[in-house]
Amino acid sequence: MYSSPLQAYETVNKTTMSGREIEAAVLNQAALKLKDCQDNWNADDRDERLTAALEFNQQIWSILQGELVKADNPLPQQIRQNLLTLSAFIDKRIFEIMAFPSPEKLNIVIDINRNIAAGLIQAASAER
Repeated sequence: MYSSPLQAYETVNKTTMSGREIEAAVLNQAALKLKDCQDNWNADDRDERLTAALEFNQQIWSILQGELVKADNPLPQQIRQNLLTLSAFIDKRIFEIMAFPSPEKLNIVIDINRNIAAGLIQAASAER
């Protein structure tokens, strides 16, 4: 039995979502974590929440990088290369934010996560 309705929903949601939908959900979650930090920049626990949000984003993009370099990745080479270039930019921006935190610097990472997620959702819908 599930301890909460949210946990039950998340379990069912994960089992009924396609791979692209899951990737989109994770990218949206990452964007939301950053947006929450940005919206609550002066909160007492900002540093801890910002570090957690940045590390979450870094993990997601590291996983994406790993998938993009696999020989059996089905994406066209040019798209893979573009996404790898984008992921390098994200890495650089995350390290920059860690070193010199600023709420404005979060905008580009939030926007990229949301745009990639929107593209994944659109692709998943087209596949149905």
